[in-house]
Amino acid sequence: MRDRIEAIYARDSRRVLATLIRLLGDFELAEEALHEAFVCAVEQWPEKGVPANPSAWLVSTGRFRAIDQIRRRARFERVTRQMGLESAGSIGSIESTDQYEDAEVLEDDQLRLIFTCCHPSLAPEAQVAMTLREVCGLTTEEIARAFLTTPSTLAQRIVRAKNKIRDARIPYEVPGPSQLGERLDEVLNVVYLVFNEGYSASAGETVTRRHLADEAIRLGRRLLELLPEPEVLGLLALMLLHDARRNARMNNDGDLIPLDKQDRALWNRAQIAEGADLVTRALNTRAFGAYTLQAAIAAVHCEAPSAEATDWVQIAGLYEALLQHAHTPVIELNYAVAIAMRDGPAAGLVRVDALLEDRHLRKYHLAHAARADFLRRLDRPEEALAAYEQALSLAEQGPERRFLQARTEQMAALLK
Repeated sequence: MRDRIEAIYARDSRRVLATLIRLLGDFELAEEALHEAFVCAVEQWPEKGVPANPSAWLVSTGRFRAIDQIRRRARFERVTRQMGLESAGSIGSIESTDQYEDAEVLEDDQLRLIFTCCHPSLAPEAQVAMTLREVCGLTTEEIARAFLTTPSTLAQRIVRAKNKIRDARIPYEVPGPSQLGERLDEVLNVVYLVFNEGYSASAGETVTRRHLADEAIRLGRRLLELLPEPEVLGLLALMLLHDARRNARMNNDGDLIPLDKQDRALWNRAQIAEGADLVTRALNTRAFGAYTLQAAIAAVHCEAPSAEATDWVQIAGLYEALLQHAHTPVIELNYAVAIAMRDGPAAGLVRVDALLEDRHLRKYHLAHAARADFLRRLDRPEEALAAYEQALSLAEQGPERRFLQARTEQMAALLK
């Protein structure tokens, strides 16, 4: 039973939290209510069985626990003022609502929470941190690692953002059509960051965090229903095309398998077809952007029958177009890899060496890993060894560390 409850927590806790935030209007109170609800589940479900709708049960239990807590602490008037509730009648409306029994309402609550976390009055870094914490359930430590900052700094950033939402009474809603477009860029960025953490975990002992990737794709589908803009098509296509390779990206021991060594029979062809159709629709609009171009690159990889047959000329050309839309150091690095595959490792090495002079990439392990790979292919094992060691010192994901360790030992053996 404990395993089943833990599985329900992993699957439903963020949806339940989003609805509790909507009902209670307070992030901290909702998080306490979520915790209380799962404590009750651990106590009651082994004896009474799992309810038919566990999410609704958890929302109901958490909601009443929160109301009991408000009253028990005799802070009713002060808390209701903080929550923006004017009277006991408001508490009554919380008690009486039953909309959370509708699964679609639970999903919409997550979208409301994302748009709230991405409100333009919040700083961009606060938007992302809030969404990763509240919508995706990442720990403060995990988010801090992704932001290359300390957990205490990150925690303060999230608290300030929550206070601003509360004090400014930012509405908990998906904005209307006139505001939806201007808020969409931030939301797409956050959904993609969630997917990236699911597709390639920043730390830990697994290559992926599947529930995060699944959640990002689900949110992408929901956004597409809400606003079928070209870049929504492009982002969903990008996520589907990357995720289609998940079963081929690690072996039974959990070790990383690089793209050129993957068994392409394990790729999800139905997902690739859906992603390719979406990216074609986005390209046909001629109003696409960075997500669509990245999806087009992913489609070229997915449609190649083998690693050797990959059309690197087309991929390099797409990266050149992409850099016109999003000139970031990471995209420059990926372009350098494409150039190395098209023109040879020496051409890629020149670009990566120039990039590593940029302070943004000096602590990025994949930049050093790419440099090490170019040097290995150029038969310069001593320099490759140093670059692999540098990459290894910066990597925090277990499978990536094992891969880099193996390459380090391979280079060291060549020097004996």
